[in-house]
Amino acid sequence: MAAENAAGQGGQTAGEYIVHHLTHWRNKELVGPFDLTVVNLDSALFSILLGIVGCFFLWKAARKATSGVPGRFQAAVELLVEMVDSQAKGIVHNAESRKLVAPLALTVFVWIFLLNAMDLLPVDLIPVLWAWGYGAAGLDPHHAYMRSVPTADLSVTMGLSLGVLLTCLAYNVKIKGLGGWIHELFTAPFGNHWALYPFNFLMQVIEFVAKTVSHGMRLFGNMYAGELIFLLIALMGGAWSLSATGIGLAIGHIIAGSAWAIFHILIITLQAFVFMMLTLVYIGQAHDHH
Repeated sequence: MAAENAAGQGGQTAGEYIVHHLTHWRNKELVGPFDLTVVNLDSALFSILLGIVGCFFLWKAARKATSGVPGRFQAAVELLVEMVDSQAKGIVHNAESRKLVAPLALTVFVWIFLLNAMDLLPVDLIPVLWAWGYGAAGLDPHHAYMRSVPTADLSVTMGLSLGVLLTCLAYNVKIKGLGGWIHELFTAPFGNHWALYPFNFLMQVIEFVAKTVSHGMRLFGNMYAGELIFLLIALMGGAWSLSATGIGLAIGHIIAGSAWAIFHILIITLQAFVFMMLTLVYIGQAHDHH
C-alpha cells in the first residue's frame, strides 16, 4: 500500500515532510565537463533502470514466444502488442512507417506505465533506505533527497514530449520532403498567398509548441497530484496516537491509502495509454498533407 510506513517524520512538520519528499537528488559533488547540479539524478536513475526493465521483459516475451498454446505472460504481452498495433493501424495509415511507429508506441506505453507504477510503492520506503545509506556513509541523512516517480518530474515528462516532437518533425521531412514541409509551414492552414505566409508560419509554430507542452504537462500534472495525495494520506498515519482521534486517523490512513492505491492503478494505466495515443496521433498528423 503506497501510503503505508509513512510517518515517523523525525520531528518534521507536515510541510517540511512534504517538501523533503518533493525535493530531488542533485549531487553537487558531481560537477565535471557538465554541470550535473541541475540534473535530477533520481529521475534519471529510475527512468534508465525502468527502461532497461521494460526492454528486458519485452525481449524475454519475444524470445520465449511459441506458436503453440501461450503461457499467461506471453498471452498478456500478445494482447498488449495487438492492442497497440490496432491503434497504430487506425491512426498511422502508412504501413512502412508503422514498422517503427508501432514498436515505438509499445515502448512508450510500457516505459511510462513502469515509471508511473513507482507511485504505488510506500512513500517512505525508498527515501528511508536512501537516508540510511547516507547515514552509513557518514553523511547527514537530513540531506538525503530521493524521489522515485520520474513522471512526477516536469523535466522528464517534457523530455518525453520533446522526443515525440522531434519524431514528428522527422516524419514531416521524411513523408513530405524538406521542401514540401517548408512549403506547408507557410501555406497552411489559411492558404497559399504571400500576405498569409507570416500568419501560417506563426500558427504552425504555435501548434507544435502547444501540442508539445500539453503532452508533457498532462502526464506531469496527473502524476504529481497523485504523489501529493499519497503524501497527504501518509501524514494521516504519521499522526496516530493512543487516542480516539489518533486511532481514527490511523484507520482512515489505511482505508484511504488502500482505496487511493487501487484507484491509482487505473490512473497510471490510463495516463500511459493517453500519452501513447497522443504520440500516435501527432505522428499520424505528420503524415497528412494540407
